[in-house]
Amino acid sequence: MSQSPFLAACRGEEPSRTPVWFMRQAGRSLPEYKEARAGTSMLEACRTPELVAEITMQPVRRYGVDAAIFFSDIVVPIAAIGVDIEIVPGTGPVVAEPFRTEDDVKRLRNLDPCDVTYITEAIGLLVKDLGDTPLIGFAGAPFTLASYLIEGGPSRDHAKTKALMHSAPEVWHGIASRLAAICGEFLRVQVEAGAQAVQLFDSWAGALSEADYRRFALPHSTAALAGVAQSVPRIHFGVGTGHLLEAMTETGAEVSGVDFRIPLDQAAKRLPDKVLQGNLDPALILADDAALLAETDAVLDAAQSAKGHIFNLGHGVLPDSDPEKLKLVVDRVHERTGHERTGGEAARR
Repeated sequence: MSQSPFLAACRGEEPSRTPVWFMRQAGRSLPEYKEARAGTSMLEACRTPELVAEITMQPVRRYGVDAAIFFSDIVVPIAAIGVDIEIVPGTGPVVAEPFRTEDDVKRLRNLDPCDVTYITEAIGLLVKDLGDTPLIGFAGAPFTLASYLIEGGPSRDHAKTKALMHSAPEVWHGIASRLAAICGEFLRVQVEAGAQAVQLFDSWAGALSEADYRRFALPHSTAALAGVAQSVPRIHFGVGTGHLLEAMTETGAEVSGVDFRIPLDQAAKRLPDKVLQGNLDPALILADDAALLAETDAVLDAAQSAKGHIFNLGHGVLPDSDPEKLKLVVDRVHERTGHERTGGEAARR
């Protein structure tokens, strides 16, 4: 594991090649995933260790990616503490009774490792199967989770969430701080079980202004990540967060995920001391091979000025993606960067 290109890149070291993995690589577009998930709800699948291990392994076998991302969902720890939440196909997480008052804050109890023994069991299976491939654990950030709880489900504008933040900040911070503790414990459980890195997804943080992010979200994301500080590398990612890049680094995460809206060379200028992850537009997986490879090369070129780079998409794999195109990207990144590193070492000798 000490030779892992992914872990070396996370540490800001020079890896043997640019590592590559994809957000949402475990599922959605894979035919073997659809077969494995047939007749099983999302939350049921996440609670079945053998199925979790199988789905997590599928993209590692098919693509040869440099890291596995644990198959789960950001609402798993919320459901585990008794919140009535379901993942409705075609809609997303839906909460039976939204959280909007001081009394609702009390409904969020702490997560106990005993609540998620299936997570520990699944990771135990994976550590045996993955060999030298690192496993990334993950959690949803407090703001994104809170937005689902407050809105009652997915939202385009997060209006109820923003209104609550400003109208009842004590309620907001009560909800967010409890979620931070839950997320932090969920990450810690995964690391204790064997995950070698973690990623915190703040999918909807881009809906906030920088001022609101710093006031209402940053302290809680920082707290969520603090529980695994000094133990494993931490990646932080949000969608539409170009205006928040600098603020999001203040969570302490060692790696900054960059979505596809900002070229990596621009992100590198703004974050000169950070390893960057990203950021091919997921839609380009649906393009023809020539266009896809050209844009893959463009991402690699743009990342050359960064302190370090982990190749990824600028958001998750789209459901209509052709797995063969994802394999094409993995091979291109490995062939190009592995050759460049080898050639450079030869020239130095």
